[in-house]
Amino acid sequence: MAQKNNFIRRYWRLLKGRSSVPMGIVAAFCFVAGIIFWYGFNWTMAVTNTEAFCIGCHEMKDNVYPSYTKSIHYSNRSGVRAVCSDCHVPHEMVDKIVRKIQASKEVWGKITGKINTPEKFAEHRLSMAQREWQRFKANDSLECRNCHDQAFMNFDKQGAPGVFMHKEMLKTGKFTCVDCHKGIAHVLPEIEQLDEIAPDTLEPTMRPPYNHSQMTLE
Repeated sequence: MAQKNNFIRRYWRLLKGRSSVPMGIVAAFCFVAGIIFWYGFNWTMAVTNTEAFCIGCHEMKDNVYPSYTKSIHYSNRSGVRAVCSDCHVPHEMVDKIVRKIQASKEVWGKITGKINTPEKFAEHRLSMAQREWQRFKANDSLECRNCHDQAFMNFDKQGAPGVFMHKEMLKTGKFTCVDCHKGIAHVLPEIEQLDEIAPDTLEPTMRPPYNHSQMTLE
C-alpha cells in the first residue's frame, strides 16, 4: 500500500511540474480509451439492431416473426426489406438510446417468464401492441416516414382508402400512418370493436376490419 501511495505522489508531482510528457500520456490514454469506447458502443448498437438479435429469443421468433415473414415488409417485388429495428428502433441516436433502455422491460419479461409461452404472449399481445401504437402516434410515425413520404406517393396506384387518407394527411396533418396502418407486418391482436381504432373522419365504407393479410401482400 505504501509503495502504491508513493507512486501516486510521484506521478502527481510530475503532473504539477513543468514537463508536458505526463499530460501528453494522459491525453493519449484518454483519446485511445474514447475511441475504444465509441467503437464498442456503436458495435453494440449495431448488433442489437440486427434481425438475428431481435429473434434470438423464442418469444419473438415463434410469435411475431412468422407473420412478419409473410408481409410485404419482408419480401416484395422491389427487394427493399425492413428489418425489426427499422420499425421498432428510432434512427436518431438520443431516441435510439431511450428505446434501448425501454427495451430492458421486455428483457425482464423474458427473464421472469411473463411471455414465455404462446398463451402468455397472446394474453399480453394487445397491451404490447398498444404501447407501440402510442409510441408511433407520439413521434408522428417517424419510423414509417424514414422510408415512406406521402408527398411522393403515386395516388393512381393506390386504392380508394389509401388515396382518401393520404390526401387528408397532406391537407390537414391531422392523422399519422399508424392511425390506419395497424397489423401491416404482424397479425393484429384480438381487439373488440376494431373499427374504433380508425380515425373518426374515415368514410364508413373504408373502416376496418380489412383483410390485413390480403392488403399487406398486394
